[in-house]
Amino acid sequence: MSPADSSSTRAPADPAGAVPAHLSARLRALRDALLTGLVERDVAVRLALIATLAGEHLLLIGPPGTAKSLIARRLNLALEGSTYFERLLTRFSVPEELFGPLSIKGLEQDRYERLTRSYLPSASIAFLDEIFKANSAILNSLLTLLNEREFDNGLERVGTPLVAVVGASNELPENEELDALYDRFLLRLHVGPVSKDGFRELLKLRGESEPRVLPEMMLTADGLEAVRQAALAVEVPADVEELLHQARLWCTAQEIPVSDRRWRKVVKLLQVSALTNARAAVSIWDCWLLQHCLWDLPDDREKVYDWYAERVGVSESMDPSRLTRMVVVWEGQLKEDQESRSQMRDGQGRLLYLLPDGKATPSNTARGQAQRDSKPLYLAPQNARERVGRYWEDIDDRTNDGDGYTLDELHKLQVYDGSWGGQREFRAWQDREAYLAEPSNQLIVDIDLKPKMIPTPQKPAHVEHCLASVAELQKDVDEYQRLLNAHIESLEKDIRSHLWVTDDFIEPASASLGETNRTVGALLQRLSKLKTGFENLPQERTVSTSSTAEKADAKAAKPKSTSRKARKPSRSQRSARKR
Repeated sequence: MSPADSSSTRAPADPAGAVPAHLSARLRALRDALLTGLVERDVAVRLALIATLAGEHLLLIGPPGTAKSLIARRLNLALEGSTYFERLLTRFSVPEELFGPLSIKGLEQDRYERLTRSYLPSASIAFLDEIFKANSAILNSLLTLLNEREFDNGLERVGTPLVAVVGASNELPENEELDALYDRFLLRLHVGPVSKDGFRELLKLRGESEPRVLPEMMLTADGLEAVRQAALAVEVPADVEELLHQARLWCTAQEIPVSDRRWRKVVKLLQVSALTNARAAVSIWDCWLLQHCLWDLPDDREKVYDWYAERVGVSESMDPSRLTRMVVVWEGQLKEDQESRSQMRDGQGRLLYLLPDGKATPSNTARGQAQRDSKPLYLAPQNARERVGRYWEDIDDRTNDGDGYTLDELHKLQVYDGSWGGQREFRAWQDREAYLAEPSNQLIVDIDLKPKMIPTPQKPAHVEHCLASVAELQKDVDEYQRLLNAHIESLEKDIRSHLWVTDDFIEPASASLGETNRTVGALLQRLSKLKTGFENLPQERTVSTSSTAEKADAKAAKPKSTSRKARKPSRSQRSARKR
């Protein structure tokens, strides 16, 4: 998400006024009232309330005695004129327990109808405990009721006032025929016993505390419909769409099944979240709800949560990983330019080569000491001898047939040593160092010279393009850092004021944004080094076309000089003078 999303316009989303501007404050008061006397059930109440607003259902997974049914009863208090239905399902439950008994009068008239009053088809809020114990006899009717809010009563399909169902189970569904039922619950939450820290607070509770829900807090059927209709007009920015796209890819990679139907419902839920927070567009914080929509196994929720936390402060156009990839590309270009080498030329444009003494020459060969396996080669000393079998023989060819001698091979020869008064090995010869230092004793041949290489002068247009691109990228990163800092500054306020996000998300969100900010800061340092690197590249010298033209014009304008020497008279002129 772009950091700017957190500052979306806070205004009534429904211009027609169907949704009151004070809806957020009203829902906050209602939420806090429903939490009265509950310990560590904040998330459950929030999810139950937004499920009701969005027309979705909530599934609570957990052991008995964790206030699952109490959440449903509290939710019923939030609706004006609501009817409530509660039932514990078993493997032996029959349709009559949920949908009502058959009408005797109807049977007398050959009609297969049920008396649904005070049963699930007439309820606004329902709590179905051990819902995955539902058998095939009631499953089809239950699916239709949950999804379409309709019930097949005899030959007629009738609408129902059902707003939301809170389902509960101690375990997840085990067979495939329950997958469709499981999929009907968009919001899911694992509810466990209170923590060690909350246990002392639990012990302080006395009796059953009834929340005080004032009439002005209650939700009406018309009000719920107005919320859902107004939510359709809430904008879903491209950044949120991209986040959902990435979430789908991530879920696929993690093998977390999420149906297409659930993705559509997720969008509607996010729109309702934005609307109830008095915003005209979905923001990053609304997507906090994804962790309760996308998991299939309870352990998956934390994975979704971690994935989402890492995406805070990231947008489609301002993704630090994308910016990093762009910086890496330009760093690669700079390294290529810096490591590029070209052969040096002299003033006349001739290629230059490197002599052994380090000087440059336009010739690609030169006379120099030959080498074999990187070892210098020498001539054999005068009157030197080499061992052949058991005897020493004089060396006639000092060049060794053009192969020369390495220092190790010289050491095996014998030479005459005057101070010794006879022959001795070359290695012990007193004139050894002087002999090796004398150039005339080296095997001199024509050697190929290496080109004299210098850093490649870059075309000025190329350097200008690189600098302009780096400057544009740095401008983008600077702007992203500005928005990110604004996002960080408003972080705590935005989360604490959000109806559905819990305050404990402030710490991980801050950590994620801080890490992103450090990444952006490092990118700016790397961009600064890139700028310096491109500026310091050697560039080709360009000949000024204007100066060349000026020289040509000056040459053309210069008058032709006349010779001081008198022109020799022609033959006719000389004859005329004589006459």
